[in-house]
Amino acid sequence: MTSSAAVAIHGKSKPGTPNPVDIYVGSRVRLRRTLLGLSQEKLGAALGLTFQQVQKYERGANRIGASRLFHLSRILDVPVSYFFDDIVVETSAGKVGGMGMSEEGSDYEPDPLAKRETLELVRAYYKITDPKVRRKVFDLIKSMAKQED
Repeated sequence: MTSSAAVAIHGKSKPGTPNPVDIYVGSRVRLRRTLLGLSQEKLGAALGLTFQQVQKYERGANRIGASRLFHLSRILDVPVSYFFDDIVVETSAGKVGGMGMSEEGSDYEPDPLAKRETLELVRAYYKITDPKVRRKVFDLIKSMAKQED
């Protein structure tokens, strides 16, 4: 899954503000944790941390070290590279890779797949055990979305 929101990395962040990379990596931790239905408490327990520390990681307020990131990748069942998907590096020659977002966030559009509402909808959808009923719900939503267009 590619995100429509990537982060452009160029230089240092302002003093007292989280680094954009730390914010992005934290958002990827939150996305995967939520997709798996894990609470911050459960993830914290698996890491030997408090849920408050997990919150700080997810906000980018605290930087995640390499060994902790490796441990997170094992717990969340993703490769370490998952946490850096879609990051764009800005150089003097221009942007390299990904889709891009300025550090200021002026052209940032939140990824609808990362919203809690979307994740809850997907979880509820897959709790429908009857494949025929699930398909009817799918068709209903698609037809409703077409009416909006």
